[in-house]
Amino acid sequence: MKVLLIKDVKTLGKAGEVKEVKDGYGQNFLIAKGFAKHATTEILAQHKEEERIAAENLAKEIASLKELATKLDKAKIVIRKKLGQNGHLFGSITKDEVAHALLEQHNTEIDKKHITDKLSIKSVGEHKLDLKLGHGIHAVLHVDVVGE
Repeated sequence: MKVLLIKDVKTLGKAGEVKEVKDGYGQNFLIAKGFAKHATTEILAQHKEEERIAAENLAKEIASLKELATKLDKAKIVIRKKLGQNGHLFGSITKDEVAHALLEQHNTEIDKKHITDKLSIKSVGEHKLDLKLGHGIHAVLHVDVVGE
């Protein structure tokens, strides 16, 4: 009997693979427990279509992330913060402040989790932040901190 694995099975294979198994093992364990489906032509065609759609969605997501990365590489944000008597910032610039400033100034929303640097901007001036957008795509955001 041929089965299409839906979930990873430790001794058999990974999800998406078609395997030849004994009838009893396939019916009574794999299909009954929801680890596999009987590999008919309809099931295999449906699986191929789902894989094709998933690949298209992944390609669209990667293209939009690359577009966002080029937009962020060109962007420069300005954050205004109070200064102490010695010319240093009160506190430091947080990831939330960077994400909020980017949304306000460039109408671009990013999740603060994408900012990978150990964000500890405590001085006035220009800083570069590394943004990890996913799927191996990185961007560099230019942040200018201005004292008030």
